[in-house]
Amino acid sequence: MIPALLPNYNRADLAFERGEGAWLWTTDGRRFLDFGSGIATSSLGHGNKHLADAIAEQAHKVMHVSNLYRIPQAEKLAERLVANTFADSVFFCNSGAEANEGMIKMMRRAMYSTGKPERFRFICFEGAFHGRTLATLAATGNKKYLEGFGPEVDGFDHVPFNNLNAVRDAIGPATAGIIIEPVQGEGGVRPAQLQFLRDLRATCDEFGILLGLDEVQCGMGRTGKLFAHEWAGIEPDVMSAAKGIGGGFPLGAVLAKEAVAKYLVPGTHGTTFGGNPLACAAGNAVLDVVLAPGFLADVGRKGQALWAAMSKVVAEFPRVFVDVRGAGLIQGLKCVVPAGDVQAAFTAEGLLTVTAGDNVVRLVPPLVLTDDDLAQAVEMMRRGAARVQAALDAAGKAAAQ
Repeated sequence: MIPALLPNYNRADLAFERGEGAWLWTTDGRRFLDFGSGIATSSLGHGNKHLADAIAEQAHKVMHVSNLYRIPQAEKLAERLVANTFADSVFFCNSGAEANEGMIKMMRRAMYSTGKPERFRFICFEGAFHGRTLATLAATGNKKYLEGFGPEVDGFDHVPFNNLNAVRDAIGPATAGIIIEPVQGEGGVRPAQLQFLRDLRATCDEFGILLGLDEVQCGMGRTGKLFAHEWAGIEPDVMSAAKGIGGGFPLGAVLAKEAVAKYLVPGTHGTTFGGNPLACAAGNAVLDVVLAPGFLADVGRKGQALWAAMSKVVAEFPRVFVDVRGAGLIQGLKCVVPAGDVQAAFTAEGLLTVTAGDNVVRLVPPLVLTDDDLAQAVEMMRRGAARVQAALDAAGKAAAQ
């Protein structure tokens, strides 16, 4: 008999009742260091007073009115995002998949409205993940995720990551633009080469097509810049964001330049919940912290420290790990053994992580983790790796007998 809660997730047998900073406590009293952050979402960690107070204060006033009326909290958040990014305008929604749907529609509508309705296709990349809606599944291109959901939504062509020749070969008369994650999260924590991002910008300009960036997972400070593309010194035409921008409260956004955004006029796109007062109160509270002087630089410093420490662990356990990859506080351990085995060993030591494609264990801690949190996490990784290596040794001895 099917459970009341649909069993479409392989849930770990852990239930958390409270959290503080980078730590979580289960209902049975165990403590875990959270290097998963709800899949790169709890950017300010757990129990952050500023965020919780902002949500509670707004909840006592008004949570939802719909976009039939002005929403001052959304106007404020949009103005702040515009002031601190490439964008001229922002559309708010509820999730990363919705943000990517909005980005796709915005790019297609811009082509249609400028007399190029035949340009509706997008170049996407192998290893991508853009969401679970029918269109974003097609943009993702993973056959495992597409299976059983009928014909693929047309309009998405996939090429190898970090391969400019493949991109240029794929551009045709129906191409509207390119969509790319500056750091592929689900695909194995694979960063786009900075020169590749610069070349994509130049290629879009050359061919008169649009550059769309998916910063749902790698944005909002996670790499040590407000958005990851800033490291390449480029500006997209449009960008999706979500996850960390609400600090755990559901919030997504499409940020765009005026030349693209202006064609989504009333009646072309919408949302019931997106950008409501409660969500935008959360978004503004997150920005208060992330934009504070020195915060992003400290994220970068902690990212470098984590990289250096994990590199030593990788060197110590070459039968378990291949290398470290990523940027800032979105990093991954490429594994020799199954990544799920490593994740389980880390959990046994009290460290929560997330697996990713390409046999990678993903580490995306809260941006507010302390230096002591980082040091404890590395020791947990070392002990977890020793567990895995001991299991390898035991298996080898059993096989030899």
